[in-house]
Amino acid sequence: MNIKKIAISLVLFGLVAIAYFSYYIYSIMLVPNTAFNGKEAYIFISTGASYQEVKSDLEPLLKDIEKFDILAQQKKYTTNVKPGRYRITKGMTNNDIINSIRSQNSPIKITFNNQHSLEVLAKRISNQIEPDSLSLIQAFADKEFLKDHGFTSETALAMYLPNSYEFFWNTSPEKFRAKMLKSYRNFWNKKRQDKAKNMGLSPTEVAILAAIVQEESKQKSEQKRVAGVYINRLKNGWPLQADPTLKFAAYKLPEYKNKIIMRVLNKHKAIKSPYNTYMYKGLPPGLIAMPDLVAIDAVLNYEQHKFFYFAADRNRPGFHKFAETLSDHNNNARSYHNYLNEKGVKN
Repeated sequence: MNIKKIAISLVLFGLVAIAYFSYYIYSIMLVPNTAFNGKEAYIFISTGASYQEVKSDLEPLLKDIEKFDILAQQKKYTTNVKPGRYRITKGMTNNDIINSIRSQNSPIKITFNNQHSLEVLAKRISNQIEPDSLSLIQAFADKEFLKDHGFTSETALAMYLPNSYEFFWNTSPEKFRAKMLKSYRNFWNKKRQDKAKNMGLSPTEVAILAAIVQEESKQKSEQKRVAGVYINRLKNGWPLQADPTLKFAAYKLPEYKNKIIMRVLNKHKAIKSPYNTYMYKGLPPGLIAMPDLVAIDAVLNYEQHKFFYFAADRNRPGFHKFAETLSDHNNNARSYHNYLNEKGVKN
């Protein structure tokens, strides 16, 4: 009888122990463990981060960090930390969280437009992904990479087409650069390349001209006409005489640091620079800005006309008046100069 009671007691004790152990495992693995109020939270795990750093970042987001720690050790996550941006949704269990931060790196959308230099671009990108601006600019300006893919330090900006892209947060500078090159090549399909070839221009030269067109006119509706003026000048062996290139050259000089040029004067036309398109014929050696895709297509599909001149229109800010003859152009330019004088704009 005693043996029977002992056996029953052992069985009951075993059942209780199993129940307790099962609940313990359940509480560690399958009980919701998030502590934030919103629908989701993100954790950013840096390249080379230790498990202790991940644990420290997770602690404010979880109800019980110790139970998470126990399961993380059991699932060997502590020795298998991976960098990235990971999403944690409200109500996730420890098991869900570990599965997420182990293998569900969430991409982010990166957007950039009209960056005026590789340095400015690198700074903007560094605010959106893990690499800092210094490592990015080093990758962007790598001379061997540029040479291998037909770019120079002056034309490298052409490779970065303003748009929205998906990247992993921990994307390296080299992988970022490689994806930009792939997007560039996809954009410059055979149709666009053939158009450029028929114009006697390379894709890079089209981008150089597109940057000038865009800086000359932000009005998309007239960019094709502006492009047509510059094409006419190039075909006839004229200098481009593009004011935006003079501003670009001036801003490289110490005396114009932190200044804004409101009107181009004769002193600007005397600046000795390969970007002075009043002084030198043909296209400048590089891009003065990052052109929009619309501006690039405006050059490729430029308006064919007989205009050789244009001047800002005082009655339609942002637009221009176009002329076939120098005398008509001088009248248009005089009207706008008088407008600037009336407004007190001298420099």
